[in-house]
Amino acid sequence: MKLKEEPKLDFSLDAKSGVPFYKQIILQVEMAIADGRLEKGAQLPTVRSLAVDLSINPNTVARAYAEMEIRNIVVTQQGSGTFISDKKISIDAIERERILSQISKEFLTKAASYGFSFEEILQTISDLGSEQQKKEDIS
Repeated sequence: MKLKEEPKLDFSLDAKSGVPFYKQIILQVEMAIADGRLEKGAQLPTVRSLAVDLSINPNTVARAYAEMEIRNIVVTQQGSGTFISDKKISIDAIERERILSQISKEFLTKAASYGFSFEEILQTISDLGSEQQKKEDIS
């Protein structure tokens, strides 16, 4: 019998976006809850481990966690960790599209600044998508 794996949320921060890191962490958690990658009871990384993974100040992660607790997105159990609450979060299609558009524009601008053609970018994304799909099919 295969044990159900906890979904791993790969946080990614963009220093050039102008959005504070703690807000980026909150948005990524909200998106993961809204699309089902994080469910009620899922445990978030500890403040210290996430700060180390992201190479940021632990106070920044603590601020994000505190804000999410105030909004009832997570619950913290002293000594056990921080867990996703049962609060329903939905992000509408327009907001999801806006976020994806912003990420895509930044990516395309950066890739173009290195001289990559649109065709090269599309081919690489297609290849990486195929690799990712194979990994998901194996899991």
